Amino acid sequence: MKDMCNVVQGLKPMLLMIVVQITFAGVNVLYKLAVNDGMSLRVVAAYRFLFATAFIAPLALIVERKKRPKMTWTVLFQSFLCGLFGGSMAQNFYLEALSLTSVTFASAMTNLIPGLTFIMAVSFGMERVNLRSAAGKAKILGTLIGIGGAMILTFIKGAEIKFGAFHLNLLHHRNGAHSQAISGGKPVLGALMALSSAISYALWLIIQAKMSERYPSHYSSTAMMSLWGSLQSIVFALCFERDWSQWRLGWNVRLLTVAYSGIVVSGVMVVVISWCIRMRGPLFASVFSPLMLVMVALAGATMLNENLHLGCIIGAVLIVCGLYVVLWGKSKEMKKKNQLVPAQGTPESNTVEIVVSSAVEDKSNHNNNTHHMDDSSAEEHCSHLHN
Repeated sequence: MKDMCNVVQGLKPMLLMIVVQITFAGVNVLYKLAVNDGMSLRVVAAYRFLFATAFIAPLALIVERKKRPKMTWTVLFQSFLCGLFGGSMAQNFYLEALSLTSVTFASAMTNLIPGLTFIMAVSFGMERVNLRSAAGKAKILGTLIGIGGAMILTFIKGAEIKFGAFHLNLLHHRNGAHSQAISGGKPVLGALMALSSAISYALWLIIQAKMSERYPSHYSSTAMMSLWGSLQSIVFALCFERDWSQWRLGWNVRLLTVAYSGIVVSGVMVVVISWCIRMRGPLFASVFSPLMLVMVALAGATMLNENLHLGCIIGAVLIVCGLYVVLWGKSKEMKKKNQLVPAQGTPESNTVEIVVSSAVEDKSNHNNNTHHMDDSSAEEHCSHLHN
């Protein structure tokens, strides 16, 4: 029973990150539905962080009221950067890419996050690249396989795969002119926006890892990040969106989108990601992002009237294979680190104790005149004790 609990505990970060990607795929579907309904994406981002702050701040005050570390200017600045890079910039860049290109293209570009995070983690000394070890090779190879699979999934079609009767079209083109904006004709600018979003998200993973060391209260750190993100996103939205009807919410897909993206994604899931980053590091959290594209493709084929092709299946298989390769490398690295820590009771951990005990015993014997030592030997033992 104890072994089973250890296995479940070891799989917990992986299972939680899979749940994170499922929720992220869901918010992409809702984004497309909100755009089809005519809602401004900048307003979506502002409302998202407002809902997240309203949900997570009271929870943080209740849950972590007694164990919250002392707030410092460094932690406050790190939370501002988390809100900037992981919140307002990442979301607004991503949504802008969504409007200039397509949902599939924007989702595909998020698969640059593992590679960008790996490069940044190595640059900041948070990850080691040891090409002589199997674990180091696995991390690099798995990341490349995952990114390559995501690119195949996006850009290579192949034969179309029919789902038969299992199909549900949630799109109702009531606002044709506005809904066609997401397939606009500025792919280069859209690609730059998507790349900027990926860089911002990768920077957030690095900053969040540093912040977790100083401030391990995940609910409070998420609340501060959401607060900063909401303030920044509101200012940005007000600068560009002057139509006040865009800010009006009703009992429709707009309210569902901002509530789901704010409470579930930016609230609950950011807490989960922060915990996983603290347990396994930023690279571990980033390698799961290709799974979102697989789920978005499946959701698009079954719910958004999009076609699924053979290239999608091949890309999905490569993504999963790359994911397992990286996870294998990380687990092998973790085992090696655990082996380097000497267990209590081993001869290595008792070596110093044996030397000190022997010296004390010799000194005691000298005081009892049971064993005579000359002055030079006594000085030698005193010197050994001080060292």
